[in-house]
Amino acid sequence: MYIILAVFIVLIDQATKYLAIIRLKDKQPIFIINNFLQLKYVENRGAAFGILQNKQMPLIIFTFLILIGIIYYLYKNRKLKKISKISLWGIIGGSIGNLIDRIRLNFVVDFIDVNFWGYYDFPVFNLADSFLVVFTILLSILVFTEKYERVDKFETG
Repeated sequence: MYIILAVFIVLIDQATKYLAIIRLKDKQPIFIINNFLQLKYVENRGAAFGILQNKQMPLIIFTFLILIGIIYYLYKNRKLKKISKISLWGIIGGSIGNLIDRIRLNFVVDFIDVNFWGYYDFPVFNLADSFLVVFTILLSILVFTEKYERVDKFETG
């Protein structure tokens, strides 16, 4: 059931990136909210915030290792709460969305550009990035509040 979430994230991510390529590439940005939000085509050849530029193979390998680690963790820890499973499958979906781009295009398509009224121009990102951030924050909250695992009523310690 949780895999459906990951598949949905991958599909919506890839669909929006496809639209970004056909509607935004080599064109002027589309302003949604003046001085705040625009849609602008960017080819990100690095990782978050532009680090590791032109290092696709290490990023691909790292992503595969993370995905294997998460899937192994899910397999070994079947008593996780639903919200923890949702968080982890959301991270899987976002990771796969960007991984597809890295393998297929040798870069990641980014297109959401947020500028905080001239005070800070946030790096351009995509929906996979958004899902990764949201589900990672959710998982972090669960871990820090120790609410990520289900504890049976009859267990002690």
